[in-house]
Amino acid sequence: MRTGLISMAAAAALPSLAVAQETKPAAAPPPAGKTVGEIVVNGPATAPVQVAIDRKSYDVTKDLQAQSGAIGDALRNVPSVQVDPQGNVSLRGDPNVTILVDGKRSSQFEGDNKALALQSMPASSIERVEVLTNPSAEFRADGSGGIINLITRKARGTGVTGAVNLMAGDGDRFAAGLSSGYNAKRLSMTGELGIRQDTQKQTSVDDRLTPDAKGGFDALDQKQVADIIINSFNARGALDFDLTPRTRIGVETHGAYTFFRPDNFTTTVVDGPSGALTDSFLRRLTVHQKRAQGEVSANLRQKVGDTGDFALSLSHEETVDPRVRTGHAFDEVPTAPDIFDQQRLDNHLHRTELKGDLALPFADLSKLKLGFDVEYDDNAYRNRGYDGLALTPDAALTNLFDFRQTISAAYATYERPVGDLTVLAGLRVEDVRIHLDQATTEQSDENDYLRAYPSLHLGWKLSDTQDLSASYSHRVQRPDPGAFNAFRLEVDPLNFRSGNPDLRPQQTQSFELGYAYRQAPVLLLATLFYRENRDGFGDVLTDLGGGVFLTQQQNLATSRAAGLEVTLNGKITPMLSYGVTGGVSWTQLDSLGPTFAPTRELVAAGGQGNLTWTASAKDLFQLNAFYNPEQLTSQGEVKALMAIDLGWRHRLSDKLAVVVTARDVADSFFIRQSADTPLLIQRGKVSIDNKSLRVGLSYSFGGGRPKDPGFDFQPSGGAGAGPTP
Repeated sequence: MRTGLISMAAAAALPSLAVAQETKPAAAPPPAGKTVGEIVVNGPATAPVQVAIDRKSYDVTKDLQAQSGAIGDALRNVPSVQVDPQGNVSLRGDPNVTILVDGKRSSQFEGDNKALALQSMPASSIERVEVLTNPSAEFRADGSGGIINLITRKARGTGVTGAVNLMAGDGDRFAAGLSSGYNAKRLSMTGELGIRQDTQKQTSVDDRLTPDAKGGFDALDQKQVADIIINSFNARGALDFDLTPRTRIGVETHGAYTFFRPDNFTTTVVDGPSGALTDSFLRRLTVHQKRAQGEVSANLRQKVGDTGDFALSLSHEETVDPRVRTGHAFDEVPTAPDIFDQQRLDNHLHRTELKGDLALPFADLSKLKLGFDVEYDDNAYRNRGYDGLALTPDAALTNLFDFRQTISAAYATYERPVGDLTVLAGLRVEDVRIHLDQATTEQSDENDYLRAYPSLHLGWKLSDTQDLSASYSHRVQRPDPGAFNAFRLEVDPLNFRSGNPDLRPQQTQSFELGYAYRQAPVLLLATLFYRENRDGFGDVLTDLGGGVFLTQQQNLATSRAAGLEVTLNGKITPMLSYGVTGGVSWTQLDSLGPTFAPTRELVAAGGQGNLTWTASAKDLFQLNAFYNPEQLTSQGEVKALMAIDLGWRHRLSDKLAVVVTARDVADSFFIRQSADTPLLIQRGKVSIDNKSLRVGLSYSFGGGRPKDPGFDFQPSGGAGAGPTP
């Protein structure tokens, strides 16, 4: 009997079976003096925080790890966020997270490419991170864990401004970026180019026990070594022009190219119930993935009356994602001919979206928001399989799957202060029409539904320094398009995966109660939360016989989570500041059937913290540490993990600085996972060479007096932000 470990590198080469997510962008804060339910704290230099009734915003420009790293490195130091060594992100332990860029969705951060994008997109292009753990109805309902909105840097100052960033690290890691902008009275332009190479050496071990027909156990020991190269190129440009003092038009474009090449070598040994060797083989798997993504959008912003505004945007995005997976297996015991296999996957994704948003503030400080959103997705997934020494086409491994989806949505929110209480209530209605066409098996399916998603946020001002908040939202986690494909796709000769055309979205009810205290320079945030998920996705592992396993997702999981999270920012001395977040959580996962563990509970604690020492006008030192808590999985759990990072910045001049970062100095950042069910006992560990030393240079140019903001209203709707003063 054989089984196999699906590594990150191998799994990433398959069409995604994860969940695609999207929301709508965040609104800009109201003008000073008219703020309702919001506090702004200029806290420690490492993490100035802005807290609104429905979100928290964190400045990451002072994070030295972000200045030379990828977005995943920056997110590890953001409260409520956890990122594992492979780039998988979660919010308070929930991996179903929607990631936006400037309030807009991107296929870069969906499905099995989310982790890859977080490891390849430079963090130096990000100015702040908005975290919405309980979004209002203004946002798309996708993402049961919440929303992470990445706000990119904008050009400041009149005339030409910009920056050049260079980074070199051990292990053939390097990055280079150029960003520039131009601001005039009516015209604003922003552009950015970046290239990056990251290398990883990943070692995985997987030990399994499975029962056999004689009442004993077969033992499998598997070890995998993978050399991984990630080369990426990113380009972004935006132009906004004020036709009149009340009308702005703009265009924006973004392109990204990623080359992902893991080279895996796996050793597998299988022992029978008596301990005798029954099977031993070696397998090499090489993957070449070349993903190209491009998007263009046009937008209009119009003042309505004295204080209202309207935003309209039309965007189109295309992604080409070809992958070639070539495998070669060498049997040792028993002796057998070598096995050759290859899969050529061509994924083409097309998305068109039209959305509009109207914001109407009133004299009593109340505000009404109305909006619509229509999105059409047309995706094609083609897989061609080959086997044998001559790589002959194999019809059993070849298929064509088409996915078409239309999501039509409308929402309304109303915010009103009542004395010291602020109420934000909303309702969102979404109609989803899905057509599935498995051309190979001539199977067509429809998966349609209409649902309403309410939300409620309350903010109560106790005093000038203290606030209470409470919120509720109903959200969903939609299956990724590939999760509907019923055709069996080969991961390796012993592991197959298929989708499920009957999958329904996971339903989530989320509640929060918060307390905020601020007395400069101290900011204290405490949040109690409870979340219940129904119809969750669970990977069901089926033994097909002969040591071959099939994995398929089903709506079998029901789970509950609750916890307390506390964030504290402040200063120990005028030159030494700190930020620390800690939390304890309870998770309960119901039984998923006979092949899964029974209902289980887990209490876990985790957190992150940083210290920043401004030693002089030229030198700044920083320490970052985080501890990600244990998490339950459908068949077991992922153990806790931690890391410590160090950083130093030295200013050579007002415009030139050098940044040195040491990552994972304790060499402790690795993944350990386990499974305990009646049909499977498994222990695994994945180690990645995150320990590294990197040196970067940053040079800024241009500048001048800040531009008069003039036309700077930014309602929700994502029609493109205007010039930022």
